[in-house]
Amino acid sequence: MEFNLTDEQKMIRDTVRDFVQKELIPLEPEFLRKERAGEKGLPDEKLQELREKGKKAGFWGITTPEEYGGANLGSLMRAIILMELGKTIIPFTFGGEADNILYECNEEQKKKYLLPVIEGRRQPCFALTEPSSGSDATNIRTTAVKDGGEWVINGEKTFITYGDKADFAMVFAVTDKEKGADGGVTCFLVDREMGWRSELVETIDGWSPSSLVFENVRVPEENILGELGQGFKLGLKWITRGRTGIPAVAVGTAERLLQMAIDFSKTRVTFGKPIAEYQAIQWMIADSAVEISAAKWLVLHAASMADQGQDARHQASVAKLYGANMVNRVVDRVLQIHGGMGLTKELPIEWWYRSLRKFRIFEGTDEILRRTIARNLLKGHVKVGE
Repeated sequence: MEFNLTDEQKMIRDTVRDFVQKELIPLEPEFLRKERAGEKGLPDEKLQELREKGKKAGFWGITTPEEYGGANLGSLMRAIILMELGKTIIPFTFGGEADNILYECNEEQKKKYLLPVIEGRRQPCFALTEPSSGSDATNIRTTAVKDGGEWVINGEKTFITYGDKADFAMVFAVTDKEKGADGGVTCFLVDREMGWRSELVETIDGWSPSSLVFENVRVPEENILGELGQGFKLGLKWITRGRTGIPAVAVGTAERLLQMAIDFSKTRVTFGKPIAEYQAIQWMIADSAVEISAAKWLVLHAASMADQGQDARHQASVAKLYGANMVNRVVDRVLQIHGGMGLTKELPIEWWYRSLRKFRIFEGTDEILRRTIARNLLKGHVKVGE
């Protein structure tokens, strides 16, 4: 299989690459300075300013269907764009996007939830993970009990990205204990004003997810997303998309790190010659280059299958497992090549060293992905060589 980009695709990639080089990477010193001062990230106003620049350049609604004003570039171009955005520590995404499961909204829900998200007027969060059921999403304990024309939700979610800023959550709750994940889990659109609260959770890299607490939160029947009892399928759909997004970012990050290692090794002199001339350094560079190439093809293959309407869940799991581990190995090598400088907070290497660790946990841990991949093969869902 070949992935020869069209002239248009190359132009899009190069335009994003130029945007990252000119607009995002120059902000890294400020980002790192704020990190050292105990402050977090860049102001929302600055990120919005950058999104406006991206919008003027044509990057708005990258995967959003054209009927909603998006570019509808597809999964392959999304992966390529994420690879470019992964080359900076600045946490940035182009605007005009919505969670893929929000397209399951009915017409009334689209007006209240989908369209405002696409337009940037509302912030959602995906609330599936719980304290007692992280990887085992089939064992969620949050419940929704029918009471007249409403559902009463009780439970707790944790490690929810944007939980502190979201004004509504896509909440997964058990509506039929007997059926469980097989027809007994439902997704609800729950506005913050309905009564749930959030509490920040601090992590090693400044990522600040939240715990969401639901105590007798009453949600109207019309706020069910999709069909009653079919929430687990929506959850898997959301997670599968992340399983191509994470390794795509990992590839871009690893490419930037590898280039940093190459540049540094040519100028760092020990015992009278650049360390690039030492075999130990060359092997770390070579191993990193090989692994990056392998991860890139896995991501592109999974994304290409999705664009063709094929079931890419297995390939996405393979790409996520390999890509997440690959970038952690690469950043470790690059830090080693930089020696003491790699440990300083003056360079982005140390920040990446901390931040990339969560890639092996997000959207399925290494262990869950290995279990999934093995099960697909052992049960014959996927054939070796296909």
